[in-house]
Amino acid sequence: MLQPASMQAPTINDIRAAAERIEGAVVRTPMLKSQTLSEIIGAEVWLKFENLQFTAAYKERGALNKLLQLSPEERARGVIAASAGNHAQAVAYHGHRLGIPVTIVMPEPTPTIKVTQTEGHGARVVLFGKMFDDAFAKARELEREEGLVFVHPFDDPQIIAGAGTLGIEMLEEAPDLDMLVVPIGGGGLLSGIATAARALKPEIELIGVEAELYPSMKCAHDGSNLPLGGDTLAEGIAVKEPGELTSRILKALIDDIVLVPERDIERAVAMLVGIEKTVAEGAGAAGLAALLSDPKRYAGKKVGTVLCGGNIDTHLLATVLVRDLARQGRMARLRIAAQDRPGALAAIAGCCQDAGVNIIEIYHSRIFNRLPAKDTIIEVECEARDAESIDDVIKRLESAGFRVERASLD
Repeated sequence: MLQPASMQAPTINDIRAAAERIEGAVVRTPMLKSQTLSEIIGAEVWLKFENLQFTAAYKERGALNKLLQLSPEERARGVIAASAGNHAQAVAYHGHRLGIPVTIVMPEPTPTIKVTQTEGHGARVVLFGKMFDDAFAKARELEREEGLVFVHPFDDPQIIAGAGTLGIEMLEEAPDLDMLVVPIGGGGLLSGIATAARALKPEIELIGVEAELYPSMKCAHDGSNLPLGGDTLAEGIAVKEPGELTSRILKALIDDIVLVPERDIERAVAMLVGIEKTVAEGAGAAGLAALLSDPKRYAGKKVGTVLCGGNIDTHLLATVLVRDLARQGRMARLRIAAQDRPGALAAIAGCCQDAGVNIIEIYHSRIFNRLPAKDTIIEVECEARDAESIDDVIKRLESAGFRVERASLD
């Protein structure tokens, strides 16, 4: 049966029209080869820096394309969206620019900073429910009650066409790419990119990436039934149910969907800060995480990926960076059993000094341990220039008669 026009998949001509429509109102972000990441992975790695959009995410492309095609009557009525993240910012920002009233429904636990940022763009924010699904249902209810136009975050041809402009830009900047590796949440980003890429370079390999904890599109694509749920750093792609339209598009166009574990997402975020000096949220780093998870798959190929968002809480980013130092062996927490007598702490500090290791924090635990009453546990958080220095201080402590346990992240 013929689909309603509103749910027909966009074409390359729709994407080209979107590119003309939004030109000058969104940033044409850099598409750059990363020499260092290329050497690490063994592939030629190209990064599209969509985290440099004004709202720090690619969502502006689809939101603006949608808003620009509203009739004068629809603009006057106003729009509504459900989002606690980048879609909210994009709709609010461009709605304000265009003089369109915007209502955003967010779950009640949404961090205050995201609420205030959205309100700062002139949007009315409605807090409702504990989960995104609750906010989504409330937004559809307000759409009917107030006669608003609903702006879907991904399952909309105009949203998909806007996202597809990335595919055109990436292949214009790096026409020799063998493969595109793109994060998937609801599927709008990859649906648009895949549509453009298949039209411009039919032989290109297209790989989608999901967080291991949220394999919803992979299940739809492969017909599998994997467990779904949990706390992921990539909350921007933690979607429980992918789009109906996006599922059909990806089923027809892409080659594979891979899943990445949390550890590799954290590592990718940290590497982008350390190597590229750029901030990506967990979802934004998922493409790089896929390359790091399975470098043999991409070896020798020219691979492009999208840093699709850079909105990450600063405290969370700090935690990710410190955890990465620990995984590199440059930071450690040592649990040291010692006799509770004068000089013990000085001896520990001396071992650290001799190994060139800096002590960050020291904690005593005299009560809650299984040692004799005359003994204590001294926990030392320390950092060093390399993993070998941490190994050295452990050897020095053990040679001095201390029993040492090293805390592990894994």
